[in-house]
Amino acid sequence: MPQTITEKIFSAHCGYKAKAGDIVDSPIDMVIGNDITTPISIKAFRQSGAKKLANPQGFAIVMDHYIPAKDIMSANQAKISREFAYEHDLANFFDEKDMGIEHALIPQKGLVIPGDVIIGADSHTCTHGALGAFSTGMGSTDLAYAMITGKNWFKVPKSIKVIFKNRPAEHIYGKDLILELIGQIGVDGALYQALEFCGDSLEYLDMDSRFSLCNMAIEAGAKNGIIAVDEITKEFLKGRDLRAEPKLYYSDEGASYERVIEIDTAKLEPVIAYPFLPSNTKNISQALKDDIAVDQAFIGSCTNGRLSDLRIAAKILKGKRVAKKTRLIITPATQQIALAAQKEGLMDIFVEAGALVSNPTCGACLGGYMGILGANESCISTTNRNFIGRMGDRTSKVYLANSAVVAASAIAGKIADPREL
Repeated sequence: MPQTITEKIFSAHCGYKAKAGDIVDSPIDMVIGNDITTPISIKAFRQSGAKKLANPQGFAIVMDHYIPAKDIMSANQAKISREFAYEHDLANFFDEKDMGIEHALIPQKGLVIPGDVIIGADSHTCTHGALGAFSTGMGSTDLAYAMITGKNWFKVPKSIKVIFKNRPAEHIYGKDLILELIGQIGVDGALYQALEFCGDSLEYLDMDSRFSLCNMAIEAGAKNGIIAVDEITKEFLKGRDLRAEPKLYYSDEGASYERVIEIDTAKLEPVIAYPFLPSNTKNISQALKDDIAVDQAFIGSCTNGRLSDLRIAAKILKGKRVAKKTRLIITPATQQIALAAQKEGLMDIFVEAGALVSNPTCGACLGGYMGILGANESCISTTNRNFIGRMGDRTSKVYLANSAVVAASAIAGKIADPREL
């Protein structure tokens, strides 16, 4: 029976031919926690009586949500993860010395391997499917179980094939593709299913755009998003100190899909998700007609804080100034990305344009710190969620867009079309 790539990954891990709907007990290759979710996992780990991690090399803690600590409570929370990491001499512990947002840092460090089964106590763990792995978010106690046993149970998801056709139009990136898809199928349109992305449009998407695409699979309710390995993937992996040898899987011809969706990317305009759902999408032409002023523009997060995002923004911001009544915050996703941006002169462009560049953090995206919105404020953001109160006050509004749209909007002081600059 022909299999999808997701079914093949589980089959390889379980030792028999697994199919959609099967309940499987699968070995886990990489377990990922952060400073918010890991302390709960650590508590459950200790309560179980466990003394050792089942797979220390396959466990990573990334301090990224409230680091550097925003207050005493977050400082004490961070101590729990630090002490556990030191106690177990954890090789893959990433703190302030080598910090970054987990879903940008982990692939950068060579810890995501094609063919892996990966879980993380963070819903956007689906990001890593861009490298041909099965990767999904789970709860902190699920994480603890994997820390103790090296395994976890799954229901093998059915798959939806999403075919992106043709060369993407100007200023169309992975962010626009996933917003367009979510706008079509809704926030529950792929509930507990694998979104398998394919089509010739992917030839024009770099890995940064592919990470954005898979990152927001969860916003359609998907269990995972996944892209099969190709030459672009291999180029990204080249030269990295990989944790293990890649295992390449591809869907069989005739594999079973719940549905097949085709999107012509050549016909797309930049896509904006209006409040208060990622599925509430409109094209940039409509947004211009709506004449939406923005108090804040934000470029960063695990969705769009990578080097290509910063380059796109810098190209638009160079020689210009952020609008008088608008503030622009730029948050590189990792220290390495920040360093590369500095070497390329991007930081100079940002500061001269009037932007504030922060350390890597998830803070603004979740309304934690470093970019919180006040009452009735509006923000155009490259983040992945725009729920009520997501980035601050419950009366604030968040519009989701790609990095080019956000940069253009910062200059204009309202949602703007980068194609017109």
